[in-house]
Amino acid sequence: MQDTKAPTTNTILDAVRRFIKLESFAGLLLLFSAILALLVANSPLAQHYASLLNTTVMIQVGALLIDKPLLLWINDGLMAIFFFLIGLELKREFKEGELSSFNQMILPGMGAIGGMLVPALIYVAFNWGDQIALDGWGIPVATDIAFALGLLAAFGQRVPLALKIFLLTLAIFDDLAAIVIIALFYSADLSVAALAVAVIALLIAYGMNLKGVTKLSPYLLLGAVTWVALLKSGVHATLAGVLIALAIPMRDAEQQSPLKRLEHDLHTPVAFVILPIFAFANAGLSFSGLTLEHLIHPVTIGVIAGLTVGKPVGIMLFVGIAVMLKWVKLPPGINWKHILGVAFACGIGFTMSLFIASLAFEHSGGAYISNDRLGILIGSLLSAVFAYLVLQLSLPGHGQGKPE
Repeated sequence: MQDTKAPTTNTILDAVRRFIKLESFAGLLLLFSAILALLVANSPLAQHYASLLNTTVMIQVGALLIDKPLLLWINDGLMAIFFFLIGLELKREFKEGELSSFNQMILPGMGAIGGMLVPALIYVAFNWGDQIALDGWGIPVATDIAFALGLLAAFGQRVPLALKIFLLTLAIFDDLAAIVIIALFYSADLSVAALAVAVIALLIAYGMNLKGVTKLSPYLLLGAVTWVALLKSGVHATLAGVLIALAIPMRDAEQQSPLKRLEHDLHTPVAFVILPIFAFANAGLSFSGLTLEHLIHPVTIGVIAGLTVGKPVGIMLFVGIAVMLKWVKLPPGINWKHILGVAFACGIGFTMSLFIASLAFEHSGGAYISNDRLGILIGSLLSAVFAYLVLQLSLPGHGQGKPE
């Protein structure tokens, strides 16, 4: 069946349902990967776990040498594919999805702004005066969409579809903001020559799009060139995924969608392979040597407070402002208790928080690595518990909700 230029409402809703189901299962796998990492990091296998992640992997083509430990290959390489998928999703949403209409964007957009601004301010307040610690201000602004949707999936048909779409759209805004934060604040020591190569590759890709080139292989090849160039430039290499994704054509001459086809093909390996590998590699916090000082450290408290307090307060405050000023109304069937439950769910930062934490303290010689992971794990867990309790009390009883 060919795609049409104006998808029907049922087609869009069916796509949303499929996405939510996939993300929900992915959330369970992420949870398993994180627990496994914690178990391994606190077992006799801990030394082997650390050795594996520190194993040097080297690729050399002529004078071009990429020499990194396995952990950075995962964080810079595999996660570039994850960000490539995010870029595809963002383009689709802006073209014909939940972000294609300004009115649809206001409510989740305002929630996302508050859900990023307030957590960042809370973290900064706890860590003011510590220049190294302040680099971690971006850690509590992120939302792990897989975990958040997985939590909502636990309530089955009791959750209105409009509430799931609100969470999904808000999380997309969060992802977009995370991309901007990484580009602006976590890039350093720029190489103009390498950056020029990346810009040229991207200009060629965008030019191909304008000329109507719909074959995917040239875009993917230029994406690889962009990734290597950004890796060498000082700009974080994962941004190559987003930037090249925006060049992928939405439709071809026969009204098929290369972008949607690629997005569909990537969703399963990203959700069930790449993100679990990332979680296993980054969630392995050893509890050996942890003391009360680690728990009450400003970095730890800042992350926990940002996720568990800043997220819900920021989202509720800014959504409330939008409704009070009559910019938008709450969707039918959704009340403020539902919004509060979703606001707590957005405090599950996990994957994106761990990723930003790895960038924030990448050049600090390992400073605060235990604090940020501890804060992310505790903050995400508390947010999940609070979200579950609020939704359990506010959603209709089993069997009373309308089917999706």
